[in-house]
Amino acid sequence: MATSGNLFILSAPSGAGKSSLISALLKQASSREMQVSVSHTTRQPRPGEVDGQHYHFVSVEKFKQQIDNHDFYEYAEVFGNYYGTSEVAIDNQLAKGIDVFLDIDWQGAQQVRMKKPDVTTIFISPPSRQALEERLRSRGQDSEEVIASRMAQAKAECSHYQEFDYIIVNDDFEQALADLTTIVNNQRLKRSQQIENHQLLFKDLLAND
Repeated sequence: MATSGNLFILSAPSGAGKSSLISALLKQASSREMQVSVSHTTRQPRPGEVDGQHYHFVSVEKFKQQIDNHDFYEYAEVFGNYYGTSEVAIDNQLAKGIDVFLDIDWQGAQQVRMKKPDVTTIFISPPSRQALEERLRSRGQDSEEVIASRMAQAKAECSHYQEFDYIIVNDDFEQALADLTTIVNNQRLKRSQQIENHQLLFKDLLAND
């Protein structure tokens, strides 16, 4: 029987480096398979996006039916499109011993925590407001209005930092990645995980001669 996987939530304001950290973590050698959850969405695919790989693209009617069926750990409507995390898909991955990472905001984190209290939540913070604004500007993609909007959203996101189990300040990327790796390994070494991993070992150690 496979050891149950761990569920992690990573939240951060746009520009904090969350996606880069997750990508780098998944490229590392690991004792356990790791995957990023693939969300359901009602928005149209963008060029290069593949159904089932980047998102599960569904109709609004189908998504609302899934809401009625309580299929989601969390869902939200963003700019007229729905996004959600399938409960069955996540539970199936965890049952196979896969560590799963959810890339969602603080509101989604609250919803997941209500259904799965043992989820590990991690907040990725920029080192300063100035650094965050510089990162957003360095993309060279957004207007001043969009940057101002993202900064306002970042403030709202950061106001919920105290709700998370762990906080990583992404000033030095390699250190932030090391911190994230440590958190993941800590969860794997918890008593409940180790008992599940080594039942036969402890049975042998405690056997009567």
